Amino acid sequence: MTEVSRRRVLLTGSALGAASVLGVATPAWAWIWSPTGSVAGSGTAADPRWVWDPEADPVVASLYQRNLVAQVNDLLWNWNRNDQPLPAGLPADLVDFIEQARALPPWADRAKLELAAQFNQSRGLYLNLLNGVGGGMLSTAIPKEARAVYYSAGGADMEDRVAKTSILGFAVGDLNAYRPDGDCVVNAVKTRLVHAAVRHLLPQSPHWNGEIPISQTDMLVTWHTLPTFAMRKMREWRVPITSAQSEAYLHVWQVTAHLLGIRDEYIPATWDAANAQSDVVLPPNMGPTPEGVELTDILLGQLADQTSLGTGASRSLVNALARYLVGDQVAAWDGIPREPVWTPLLENAWPILVRFREGLIPLPLVPQIAWVIDEALRRYILFYLTKGEETKIVMPLTNRPT
Repeated sequence: MTEVSRRRVLLTGSALGAASVLGVATPAWAWIWSPTGSVAGSGTAADPRWVWDPEADPVVASLYQRNLVAQVNDLLWNWNRNDQPLPAGLPADLVDFIEQARALPPWADRAKLELAAQFNQSRGLYLNLLNGVGGGMLSTAIPKEARAVYYSAGGADMEDRVAKTSILGFAVGDLNAYRPDGDCVVNAVKTRLVHAAVRHLLPQSPHWNGEIPISQTDMLVTWHTLPTFAMRKMREWRVPITSAQSEAYLHVWQVTAHLLGIRDEYIPATWDAANAQSDVVLPPNMGPTPEGVELTDILLGQLADQTSLGTGASRSLVNALARYLVGDQVAAWDGIPREPVWTPLLENAWPILVRFREGLIPLPLVPQIAWVIDEALRRYILFYLTKGEETKIVMPLTNRPT
């Protein structure tokens, strides 16, 4: 592991001590969420900690055993659109899997997916901040996820890792996400293959504890740091959201969860069910790690580099923004300091900014103008992270180099 500053080491130590006192991030917890609250309406009630992806995992493991991963990555490189046929030359077992995996679930509602796209158009600023910065900081405060990212191939090049993660996140928010000319289906299926690849590779790392990563629980934990967290924060900020918009936003993430390989019996059917499940899975699976603190430092450093306030001011601002989004406890776990100037300024100014912005949303053309600005920001972030080079979601060939 690379050296981190003495300040961050001290922050990590104090956070670990606090976590031990609070009893968080311990394995002693019970799965008590009922599948009657899921989109399936029923299920086995099996503990998702011990369920992975029985459809994807054997296929991907076989690709590694046959030394076909690099070839498959090359063949899938230009597979981009939801309606695009698979390229010729793929192994038959992989074709069978992808054709099954790319199908929308029978409960998918096209009208809700279209309404979700409109909602993303008008609320892109909040969603980019909450899913990008907020979700990123929450993910580094999830010990299993932080360690899995750190010791897999992506941990060695976090700009590339964040760029590939952003590809899926931005795809979910696209206006044509689930239309034939969109790419959310493709990027979700490719991400599902990557998860299976990490499950195959990471237990072979000398730095890993040998358990199989990215269980159904792990995916649910991450899922709740995105739509559930975002909706809770927007409600906290008093962003006006209709019931239909709220249901549509949940629905686009329900469909995405299905395409990522989360079993229907674990996908919450309503926001009440989602909030209840979040309260079950998040608290016992969050806490500090040295890897999480280091990844946080890298991620916030990247975000600071994208601003133009000067190095010191930029980092102070992004520290304050991250802390404002995720709260003091997660910020302490992540080693994010409280900034004496920017923190109180954001705490006081952000609610005013939200009220001002929401006063403009009903006016003609404002949602479209807001979307153009938010889309330009998203494209700039991806351009910065990829250094202008084309980047796609591909299966890793190795774990993190030692």
